[in-house]
Amino acid sequence: MQTAADAGDAATLLAAVPADRRVALVDPRFVGHVHALRLGLTDPRFAAATVPGALTAQPEARGALLRALRRTTAAVGAGAPVVAPDTDPAPEDRTVPGRIAVALEAEGTAVKRPELGSLTATVPTDAGARATAESARDGVDDEAVRLRSAVKAHDGFFTTFAISPYSRYIARWCARRGLTPNQVTTASLITALVAAGAAATGTRGGYVAAGILLLVSFVLDCTDGQLARYSLQYSTMGAWLDATFDRAKEYAYYAGLAIGAVRGGDDVWVLALGAMVLQACRHVVDFSFNEANHDAVANTSPTAALSDKLDSVGWTVWARRMIVLPIGERWAMIAVLTALTTPRIVFYALLIGCSLAACYTTAGRLLRSLTRRASRTDRAAQALADLADSGPLAQGVAAVAPGLRGAFTAPAVALLGTLVMIGAALFLPYGSWLTVAAAAVYVLLSGLAVARPLKGALDWLVPPFFRAAEYVTILVLAARSDAPHAVPAAFGLVSAVAYHHYDTVYRIRGGTGAPPQWLVRTIGGHEGRTALVAVLAAVLTHAAGFTTALTALAVAVALVVLVESIRFWVSSSAPAVHDEGELA
Repeated sequence: MQTAADAGDAATLLAAVPADRRVALVDPRFVGHVHALRLGLTDPRFAAATVPGALTAQPEARGALLRALRRTTAAVGAGAPVVAPDTDPAPEDRTVPGRIAVALEAEGTAVKRPELGSLTATVPTDAGARATAESARDGVDDEAVRLRSAVKAHDGFFTTFAISPYSRYIARWCARRGLTPNQVTTASLITALVAAGAAATGTRGGYVAAGILLLVSFVLDCTDGQLARYSLQYSTMGAWLDATFDRAKEYAYYAGLAIGAVRGGDDVWVLALGAMVLQACRHVVDFSFNEANHDAVANTSPTAALSDKLDSVGWTVWARRMIVLPIGERWAMIAVLTALTTPRIVFYALLIGCSLAACYTTAGRLLRSLTRRASRTDRAAQALADLADSGPLAQGVAAVAPGLRGAFTAPAVALLGTLVMIGAALFLPYGSWLTVAAAAVYVLLSGLAVARPLKGALDWLVPPFFRAAEYVTILVLAARSDAPHAVPAAFGLVSAVAYHHYDTVYRIRGGTGAPPQWLVRTIGGHEGRTALVAVLAAVLTHAAGFTTALTALAVAVALVVLVESIRFWVSSSAPAVHDEGELA
């Protein structure tokens, strides 16, 4: 830390700092909480940020900072005091850091101004103002605010009342010992994998241990995010690990339960795969709807107004959060039922609970879409096209087919293709070449559905329909085959494909776009994989070779997707996307 005598001296000192380092300007008369400075000066997600009396810039904003500082110096004089004339409109902008923040924004550099809530951050100009500021600072417990701010505000009932009251203190304990969120995330994954292994024993003791370990894993899962918010240790890698490990933990646990059930004489692999398919389809409904509407123009509807009104009534907020069966409630239910009942009952409860939740959330989204008069943006249409995961076959159809017009044409065509594909897999004789013909129809309809930009009111349904067609077809054909272990192999294939689809979502959320086209072409797109599985079922009818083919396909998809995904996230400059929650 160095002290500058005036604005000109500050410019000289900043120019001497290596270009790859973050720099900060703080008015020497600053009065406030340490955590206020921490929020303004240490959050790695923003190129530039400011609180009253302080400003920081990451390396990418250093050039703009120096230009703004030199302009300020030229305007007020190199030897001017750090406070600008009182004629400036906003008191928080009268300091040199404040003036520079305004200059940066005028130049086009985004400057983050974190909400401070009850925290104090100010630059008093006289003794009376200083005494008032110090009194306000001393009247608020900085550490208590920091702990409350570490907790996400919009969590479910179970997480809010059964986990967060003590997990925040675990997060603080981790921070004081130098542990990182990524380390806690990894510990959560390992604990969940051990829980899956305990469930795979098929014994009552193993099930009890699995339930307890699953809850411990969830506590750690909450702790990693709270640690990131408490210590402001956000990172691209951390955001990716946190998101992907949640899916890996849940699906590994499903597999552990299925293995344990088989050891006890009850084959529930179909139920396990069904639960995974249902949960993945629920997620893609959420992802697609949010991507289609988060930047829509005139994005209002009577349904949304009613939802906001219900959120103003305390008990309805918690009831609605519990109805959707979020991860906290879901894992609590799984853990308790694992310890007390059987894997079959666990999966029945999951399928019933997730089905009701899916009906509730999807109905609400449909009502909002039909009652709002929103205009979707090109960015939203591109996001939906990326989420559709169309491969070379569907893209080829779309390239030569005229775009079908109509407000609801795309989802109707996608739904028709989905019904044709799933219906053929369910009702035609297993291994029939008619199923392959149905897959060809599905390819054609998939291409027609995406031949025009997805800007219609219900076009966000296209990706969920495609996910359901692919996942359910794999599930049904594996379940109907006589090939031994075909369903576990299908479980692996759907897991690999689902990872690719989740990875696509996280990239879009990070503003980096979808995975590269070569990757989508290499793994065939949703329609290519669906058609391939239909062909394999026809060619390898009643043969163990079907299991081998599914396993080989799962391994191939997993290797290609994981290698490219890891390469991207390790080297990516994508922003870290974390849930912030509300102010304490």
